[in-house]
Amino acid sequence: MTTMTARSKTDIRYKPVGQFEETRYEKIHNVIFDNSNDASIEVAEEIANLIKRKQLSDKMCVLGLATGSSPIRVYEELVRMHQEEGLSFKNVVTFNLDEYLPMDKENTQSYYFFMHEHLFNHVDILPENVHIPDGKVPSDKLVEYCLSYEKKIKDFGGLDFQLLGIGRTGHIGFNEPGSHYNSGTRVITLDHITRVDAAPAFLGIDNVPRRAITMGISTVRSAKRIILLGWGQNKADIIKKTIEGDISAHVPATYLQNHKNCTFVLDTGAGSELTRNRTPWLVRSCEWTEELTAKAMVWLCGKTKKTILSLTDKDYNDNGMADLLSLKDSYDLNIWMFNRLQHTITGWPGGKPNADDSNRPERAQPAKKRVIIFSPHPDDDVISMGGTFDRLIEQGHEVHVVYQTSGNIAVSDTDARKYAEIAKQITDSKEAQKIIDSIKEKTKSSFDSKEVRKLKGNIRRGESYVATRYLGLEDTNVHFLDLPFYETGTIKKNNLSEEDIEIMVDVIQEIKPHQIYAAGDLADPHGTHRVCLDAVFSAMERLKSEPFAKDCWLWLYRGAWHEWDINEIEMAVPMSPGQVLKKRNAIFAHQSQKDGVMFQGDDTREFWMRAEERNRDTAKRYNDLGLSDYSAMEAFVRHKFD
Repeated sequence: MTTMTARSKTDIRYKPVGQFEETRYEKIHNVIFDNSNDASIEVAEEIANLIKRKQLSDKMCVLGLATGSSPIRVYEELVRMHQEEGLSFKNVVTFNLDEYLPMDKENTQSYYFFMHEHLFNHVDILPENVHIPDGKVPSDKLVEYCLSYEKKIKDFGGLDFQLLGIGRTGHIGFNEPGSHYNSGTRVITLDHITRVDAAPAFLGIDNVPRRAITMGISTVRSAKRIILLGWGQNKADIIKKTIEGDISAHVPATYLQNHKNCTFVLDTGAGSELTRNRTPWLVRSCEWTEELTAKAMVWLCGKTKKTILSLTDKDYNDNGMADLLSLKDSYDLNIWMFNRLQHTITGWPGGKPNADDSNRPERAQPAKKRVIIFSPHPDDDVISMGGTFDRLIEQGHEVHVVYQTSGNIAVSDTDARKYAEIAKQITDSKEAQKIIDSIKEKTKSSFDSKEVRKLKGNIRRGESYVATRYLGLEDTNVHFLDLPFYETGTIKKNNLSEEDIEIMVDVIQEIKPHQIYAAGDLADPHGTHRVCLDAVFSAMERLKSEPFAKDCWLWLYRGAWHEWDINEIEMAVPMSPGQVLKKRNAIFAHQSQKDGVMFQGDDTREFWMRAEERNRDTAKRYNDLGLSDYSAMEAFVRHKFD
């Protein structure tokens, strides 16, 4: 429930690419929105208008539909249109792209379940008009089944509209790298990265099927209109390869370059690596703001392998930045950028008392600040900012860590059963035996019982106390919110609710902080980190008239996977080798997340290893630019409220 502002309409109708200098590297039409919510609404409106036009001519509207997190908001908007505006789906026929194999319809991870949960159960589509590949077709019938699925699409006159997402391998549907341009509906073996990405939903990669039924590239290309959705920074690299790269079987989505009515609808994160966004000075004249100048100079140092202070006029002129030199000479630019970065470095994240703070990232006063560290899960605090956390406590600030969710689904059944069995041995408890039995009887299509979820949540709580005590924080300053949106027992969460926001408001109002730290990961609009950040924003919006809120600064940190670009960083906190080790030990306290962690992503390293390498890399990047050499650094960006 975030604060809504008026939405300006953006035209997503297809336009030929390459006709403007700015987009000369691009081979697929794309439209970039500030956020995925507005983008999803525009896509839903195009689908709704197509349905209505077909109704006026008494024709069926044949839609190809996708699953995954990307289209969820589109489906939500279509459901809203049906319920509030009377949009009817009685003339709609749907064909889904794919389904895991084998897969029961009743399994909560099946695409049959997904589509009914997000769309079909809430609109008036006729059941006989819904087509989703059957994950239980016997092996000896699969070829025949795939041919019949293909024939059904053709019998309805082909797809009027195909909605797509994109995987990090560049797959569309389950057309993995190596898929042929003319491929039809078939069985395919899933790429390892695809299975890794699906692992969180299946509570571990071992539970992810290895095969799937998918529409083919040719099937998708036959659609009269195609829209591909891309949200978040983690899709930026594959989006760039798809839009700007050559057509290749290694990136199946590049086949869409040949489609005559295809549009990629992106948010700023997904479109951030496109040449016109990443290095706009290479494709157009720029308005050289401070932010763009800093971005360009960091890029130039990387391109030339030089430090900031060693850049020359020739470096600028040879790399598309000659017009910048017309505003300032290279000497002044270099000094300005060096000072800008140097001023971000501080060993005093809470502000240095009795010091001139005009060139420091934080205020000197008050000398002792009240600080909230919001942690989406019960380990993000130490993984993402454990060194800064330690520094704030050592420097005498009143630090509170607030764990926004229980993190219970990230505890394996094996760990939960181990703790339940220990409890039973100590107390001979019937409750412990009930939990053990519940775990033993659990199936792939069932959820954890309330008792199991509570135990898993308590495991995470206990580990959090071990970490915070190790850093010297009193138990009274550790808060567990267990925000309701998270407590579904599944990977799919509820939307942020009024109750969630009220809980956030209460804890902020109680502490009245001078500083707030929060996770700034925006990759997935439905991800826990993003929802938790929206909860912070919503709570602060309600509290903005409070006297303490006017002096409260919000610092954003990144999670285990990404770091801020150097030019974005506004506070960099160096860590000594001893602090790096202390941070590692605090992360080790979260034993249930240490070995064989369930939500690993595509990185097989443990969280402490990722965190240390990221912090070392940040320090190295500063040093490569000519700044001081540190063992490691944690980085933050300040969010400024309107």
